[in-house]
Amino acid sequence: VQLQASGGGSVEAGGSLRLSCTASGRTVSNYGMGWFRQAPGKEREFVAAISRSGISIYYADSVKGRFTISRDNAKNTAYLQMNSLKPEDTAIYYCAIRSGVASPRSTTEYDFWGQGTQVTVSS
Repeated sequence: VQLQASGGGSVEAGGSLRLSCTASGRTVSNYGMGWFRQAPGKEREFVAAISRSGISIYYADSVKGRFTISRDNAKNTAYLQMNSLKPEDTAIYYCAIRSGVASPRSTTEYDFWGQGTQVTVSS
């Protein structure tokens, strides 16, 4: 399976971006999907996750109320709408899919990863 993340870019603080993650080679309706990010010199951290059906959604405290994860199984795509962006949101954002249902916040639970898309927020 291949995951293609897109939608990153450079914005000023307070701006918005919408990331997309499209899968090929596998039907994502069988997988939970997640977004993670990694800033320079830091470990990869959980951002948001959504269950196969879209009913269960999880957010990191740092993005709750500003970011929204969603999915369109018909398009094999997950989205991350990011509003009220802050300079500390600057990172490479990765999407991933998992076949299990436990620990959606853990990187080790994910089976496949996309290549990442850069998000830069200036103050």
